[in-house]
Formats: sequence, C-alpha cells, structure tokens
Amino acid sequence: MKKIGLITILLLVSFTIISQEKQTLSLRNCIDIAIKNNLNIKRSVLNLQTAAINLSQSKARRYPSLNANGGYGFNWGRGIDPTTNQFITQRINFNNIGISSNVSIIQGFQIRNGIKQAKLDLEATKKDLKKTENDVSLNTSQVYLDVIFNKELLENAKSQLESSQKQLDRTKKLVASGALPLSNELQLVSQVATNEVNLINSQNNLDLALLSLKQLLLLPVSQEIDVVIPNITIDQMEIENISIENLYNEALSFMPEIESSKLRVQSANIGVDVAKGGIYPTLSISGSIDTRYSDGAKNGKITNSTPTIKETNFQTASGEKILERTLDIERSLETISLSDQYGNNFSQGVSVSLRVPIFNGLQTKSQIQRSKIALQQANINNTEQQNILYQTIESSYRNTIAAVKTYIASQKQVTSLEETFRTVENQYNNGSINFTDYQVASNNLFQAKRDLSRAKYDFIFKQKLLDFYRQKPLTF
Repeated sequence: MKKIGLITILLLVSFTIISQEKQTLSLRNCIDIAIKNNLNIKRSVLNLQTAAINLSQSKARRYPSLNANGGYGFNWGRGIDPTTNQFITQRINFNNIGISSNVSIIQGFQIRNGIKQAKLDLEATKKDLKKTENDVSLNTSQVYLDVIFNKELLENAKSQLESSQKQLDRTKKLVASGALPLSNELQLVSQVATNEVNLINSQNNLDLALLSLKQLLLLPVSQEIDVVIPNITIDQMEIENISIENLYNEALSFMPEIESSKLRVQSANIGVDVAKGGIYPTLSISGSIDTRYSDGAKNGKITNSTPTIKETNFQTASGEKILERTLDIERSLETISLSDQYGNNFSQGVSVSLRVPIFNGLQTKSQIQRSKIALQQANINNTEQQNILYQTIESSYRNTIAAVKTYIASQKQVTSLEETFRTVENQYNNGSINFTDYQVASNNLFQAKRDLSRAKYDFIFKQKLLDFYRQKPLTF
C-alpha cells in the first residue's frame, strides 16, 4: 500500500509538472488556437448552422406534407354515436385514426424563390464567418507582435543595465585608485538602480503582454506560454510600389465582408419576388384517409326462437277455429368488432383548393413594401462596406508610409546617439565631463532604442495589414 501511495504521488507530481510546462507558440499556432476558441467565431458557426437548417426547410417545402392523426375518448349521457351519428344515452368509448396529405401546385413561385434566397443567405453567412476569422487573426497578430516588441524592450533594458554595471565596476576601481571622486561612484549606483527598475518594468510589461495573448487565446490560467521570435525582414521599397486603387480593386474581389454584402443584396432582391408571390392565386391538392370505432355500435343477434300455435278469434264456415302459428324470438346486442368497424367506416377523400387573394388587410402589400426597404438597406450596407474598405486601405497605406519614415528616422537617431554615447562615455572615463552629461547621453540612447523598436513593430504590423489586403497569409 505504501508503494501504491508513493507511485500515486509521483504520478500526480509528474502530471502537475507536465501540465505547467511552458508552451512556445508561433504566430500560426496562436491564430489556429484563437480561431478554435474564440466565442465570436463559435457564434458565427451557430449562425451558419441555422442558415443551413433554413435552406433544408426551404427545400422541404417542395414536397407533400404527410400527417397522421388519432384520438381516443369517452362520452356519457345523451350524445351522438360518432360511428352511426344516432342519438344514444349510454357511456361509450370511441377512437379514430387517419392520415392526411397536402401538396402545393401553384404558389406564386414563393417556394422556388425562397430556396434561392436561403442559398444566398447561407453563402453570405459563410462569408460572415470568414470575416470574423479574419478579424480574430488580425487581432491575434497585433497582440503577438506586442509580445515580441516587449521582448525586445526587455533585452534593451538588460543591455542598458549591463552597460551601467560595467561602468560602475570601472568607476569603483578608479575611485579606489583616487583617480575619480566618490560622488561618481554613488551617482552610478543610482543609475544602476534606475536601470534595474526599468528592467523590472520591462519584464512586467512582457508578462502583461503574454497574459493578454493567453486571454485572447482563451487558454487555461495554469498554462504558461511563450512565443517564437520570427526572422522578420523589412522591405521598405515594396511599399512605395503599391497603388491604393489597385490594392482596393484587388481587395474588392475577395474580402469576405464585400462578398457577404453583395450576397445580401441578391438575397433581398429575391425577397421582393417572394413577397410579390403573395398576390398570385395558390393551388393545392389535399387527400386523407380515416376510420373510426365506437363500442356503442352494436349488431342484433338471435339467441333463441320458440314456435307456438294458438287459436284465433276467427273460424271457418264449418265452425272450426283457425289456428295461428307464431315464433317467439329472443334477441341480444353485441358490439361490432374493431376490425369490422375499421373496415366498415374506412373513408377516403381528395380535394383541390384554389385561393385567390383579394383583400387581406394589406398584409401582402405591406410585406412587399418591407422587402423593398430591406433591398434598399442591403444596397446601402454594400456601399458602406465598400467605403469602409477603401478608407481602411487608404489609411493603412498612409500609416504604413508614415511608419516607414518613422522607422528610418529612428534608425538614424539610434546610430547618431550610439556614436554620441561612445564619445561621452570616453570623456566621462577620462574625467572631462560630469556624470549628468553621461546620464543624459545614456538615457537618450536607451529611449531612442525603445522608439526604434516601437517604430519597427508598428511598421511591421502595418505592412502585414497591407499584405492582408493583397491576399497574402499572415506570416513572418
């Protein structure tokens, strides 16, 4: 028992360690997990299933309806026997069964147009699902890049702390030898402490970015994650060769929100035809078979017959009595059997129904007007989606151009400040400048590197956003 308990504890510990093992994810992994777990996508999938059900129901309207019916009941007191339609005064039980069917022959093409509309709605819902997946993918990419950005900031903070620590070690030796005053060492101690705080803040920002990514992916709280640092190449020349008009026209051909809005316009157009079908006559054929049973339905039965001869009040001419022969019959009633009643009461019927609409409280006219308004709304939504797409592409292009310029300027700034810092550092080591000048140069370089990292990843995301509108995959 002790061995079993020990093994159980070891297995639990092993399971805990495995469950807490950090998972390293690429951008593709993150997008796949987000699409799998995202609640908006799950709602869109349910909408797609509903649209598929609506299409199946629309197709089923072409076929005849078939319904079975039956009933069972009791009746007592004076009433009507449902099988003989005669008044009776007794307690009876009765039942009936039947089958009925109805098929529409002419219905103003409403069934056919309804199927067309349901097909278009299904395709539009598929595009809506794709639009939701695209939104989730873009959002995931942005949060993923934010994690990489904070990783780079953390490395910059480590680099600055390492540089300050080396400078402190060098200054301690110079102070010990009497080459520099003690104040220089104390100032560098303060600088190192400041850099340590920056490192802690950078680590905290990275942890928060990873937490945001994990929450976006809806991963368990106990799951630790990290991201793969991709080898990102920045192509500045490609952006300059992009035309907004060409990019917009290309995006019009495949963006799901545009395709969805166009399908909604077609659906609304057919919806007008469906509504107009209500002004035409409808023709349908119905048929039914049924039978019934009642224990009040009875047959008479002779149980005994006795012949008797008796004298009458009449006599012959010779005076003889005329005799009369009679037959005494005893009768009884018995309930007709279920099978006999079902056979005797079996009935069939076929009918043709023609309905010509004349006035129905303006229902048909109002439905036609509503469907035309829905068509106008669909056209407005289609135009709006195209305008939004053009504005988004134009803004993305302008933002990308600005991001390129910011990135180039940040590169030049970092290069210049690195050279400045090397010069200031040498002068500080030689004692020709004070610590304040050294600290300003160090902080300026650190801030410039942060700005460069921010500009780089801002440009990368905007470039990937433009690539997305060119139907390129979201990869690095």
